[in-house]
Amino acid sequence: MAGAFAFKGCQKIGGPQIRNLLAAKNFILFDCDGVIWNGEKAIAGAVKVVNSLIRRGKNVVFVTNNCTRPRQNYVNKFCRLGFTDVMLEQIFSSSYCSALYLRDVVKVRGQVFVIGCDGLRRELQETGVPCVEEEADEPDATIYNCTLAPDVKAVLVGHDDKLTFLKLAKASCYLRDPDCLFLATDNDPWHPLSGGRVLPGSGSLTAALEVASGRKATVIGKPSRFMFECISSQFTGVDPAQCLMIGDRLETDMLFGSNCGLDTMLTLTGVSQIEEAQEYRNSELTTNRSLVPDYVVDTIADFLPAFEELDEQSN
Repeated sequence: MAGAFAFKGCQKIGGPQIRNLLAAKNFILFDCDGVIWNGEKAIAGAVKVVNSLIRRGKNVVFVTNNCTRPRQNYVNKFCRLGFTDVMLEQIFSSSYCSALYLRDVVKVRGQVFVIGCDGLRRELQETGVPCVEEEADEPDATIYNCTLAPDVKAVLVGHDDKLTFLKLAKASCYLRDPDCLFLATDNDPWHPLSGGRVLPGSGSLTAALEVASGRKATVIGKPSRFMFECISSQFTGVDPAQCLMIGDRLETDMLFGSNCGLDTMLTLTGVSQIEEAQEYRNSELTTNRSLVPDYVVDTIADFLPAFEELDEQSN
């Protein structure tokens, strides 16, 4: 059974084990940051791994909580870094899934007030979800005298590097209406930067608004199951037992896989390290078991010997 606790041991695997695991999986789900690339540099060997999986007939999809760019920009980045076989329909970002949730699930009938970057707003607009126009307030505008948009039926929070106190105050006012939905693209608390610096994530902005509004946001991205439901709705034959989720963050990627009944693999090229996973594994709290990966690899480049073995067998 996928994700059975008997296999929850942070099992470090290599060539033959990876080969056998891939043979049992039809769908390979990858996180992007820290797994496929770091910034503008592809992880060594990642291009060959992804392209090889696709050419061998595996269904490869990318599930990312990064909501700052629309999906077409992801396609452009994949291509720029050498992932020439990746197509638009393989990319599931938290911004795209948020747009689908608003359009297809809750069928929002009104405007959406967005705290987020232009990429999030563009994804909503391309999906046909109406957003409150982002117009510049007067320099001396405050929550006491600014204009509030009519007919706001949802507030969506994502990563916003231009967040202002006024934006936060407006969102708090809209959320006074109990019929106004409160959504978050993801709850990532922070993201690592070079030099030991960190970038506050969407989760930190959402937390501020939760305190200000006294309400709890519905999270669309990982570890929520909704992203997997989006994949299942757009691909046929998605069986959780035949899926493998590969990520670098225990609290999002591994928990997402566990929530969806998928086998999980931690790669050590990003945020979480094996010592943290082992601490969760040894914890007395049963809830921590959902954060423990089934398998661990140093990098997805560890897949390459498995491909070489398969090529030798076919010759």
